Amino acid sequence: MDEGQIEQVRRFNRTVTERVGVLHDRYLGRDRPIGEARLLWEIGDQGQDVRRLRDRLGLDSGYVSRLLRSLEADGLVSVEPQPDDRRVRTVRPTAAGRAERALLDSRSDELAGSLLEPLNSAQRARLVAAMGEVDRLLTAATVTLTVVDPDHPDAQHCLRSYFTELQERFDTGFDPARTLLPDAGELRPPRGLFLVARLHGEPVGCAGLKLPSDAPAEIKRMWVAPQARRLGVGRRFLSELEARAVQHGRDVLRLDTNKALRAAIGLYHSCGYDEVTAFNAEPYADHWFEKRITAPRSA
Repeated sequence: MDEGQIEQVRRFNRTVTERVGVLHDRYLGRDRPIGEARLLWEIGDQGQDVRRLRDRLGLDSGYVSRLLRSLEADGLVSVEPQPDDRRVRTVRPTAAGRAERALLDSRSDELAGSLLEPLNSAQRARLVAAMGEVDRLLTAATVTLTVVDPDHPDAQHCLRSYFTELQERFDTGFDPARTLLPDAGELRPPRGLFLVARLHGEPVGCAGLKLPSDAPAEIKRMWVAPQARRLGVGRRFLSELEARAVQHGRDVLRLDTNKALRAAIGLYHSCGYDEVTAFNAEPYADHWFEKRITAPRSA
């Protein structure tokens, strides 16, 4: 990795932590550090599942527990097990907690204003645009890809969402039972594999790799949730599936798609997939693609 880029990232981190006040124990002038303030903000007015909070913030369970105990001792939150599963805890703000959160919101607005106020209008626009780009890229870097069983709840959530979207977008509607892959179980070892993308612990995409013994490898059921689009998740899926296909000794990767999925078609072209004649009888396919894949060269 480029040393100059590493140094620029570190310089950026130092500037941001200094300007937004995270070096102080009394964040935004309150009697609590930024960890507690951020957790209280994430809990929101309606409360949250503690496990969801941990996943959302990427924090160790012990650290979250210490933060919650501090907030609870200050009378800002209550933590209780759910009646149907006492292993699952829910944290909710008290009236004092909601008032504290409102004050933190107000002071956060003041802090944001103080960052912009010294700049002229053109500089403000540049800074806000740059912040938007940084936010998008840092969010993209938090997306994880994991191999799961197609029957995993996150996989099933993605497949249901995918089928619903296709039903709405295809002129003919969409019935997964009519496709050449009616059962996603074909995408489990040794016949294939299934990837799920997660953002802050929530499933936001899926993609399968079919590994038939008598035909080239094939990408199936690739979908990215609307809120995760423009984060490069589709490209990451393709890159990961290509690498895994190579690991299984394959040198050709295929896929098919519908004419309604114009963004996907553009993605395939840009990632080196060539349009070919139909290689299957998929009833919902209008375009067929193929790519020669090879193992990356050693440095």
